[in-house]
Amino acid sequence: MQPGDREWATVIEAICADGSAIPPYIILAGKQHISTWYQYGNLPLDWPIALSDNGWTNNELRLAWLKHFDKYTATRTQGAWRLLIIDGHDSHISQAFQDLCKESKIIALCMPPHASHLL
Repeated sequence: MQPGDREWATVIEAICADGSAIPPYIILAGKQHISTWYQYGNLPLDWPIALSDNGWTNNELRLAWLKHFDKYTATRTQGAWRLLIIDGHDSHISQAFQDLCKESKIIALCMPPHASHLL
C-alpha cells in the first residue's frame, strides 16, 4: 500500500550485449520541471529527465529515447546494424518509431505484449 500522494515515474534502461549500459532515461509525471525535485539528488548530467502527464512513456518520448539509445550505441556497433530487443508497448509499433529504427540501422525485435517477465 502507498499513501496515495505519490506519482508514477518510468525509467527506461538498456543493457548492451557486451555488459555495458547506456544512461537511463527518466520520465516523471508533470508539465514542467520543478527545482525542488532535484535539490537533494546528484543525478549525472547524462541522465535525461523527461515529463509526461502521467509519468509513463508515450510515442513522442519513445522516439526521444530511441535517439538517446542511438547516441550512446552508434559507436559501439560491430557491424552495420544493431539489435534492440523491446517489450510490446504500443509506442514501438508506431510508423515514426519504425522509420527511425530503419534510418538508424536498428533492428527492433518486439516481444509479445505483457510477456517480458516470462521471456
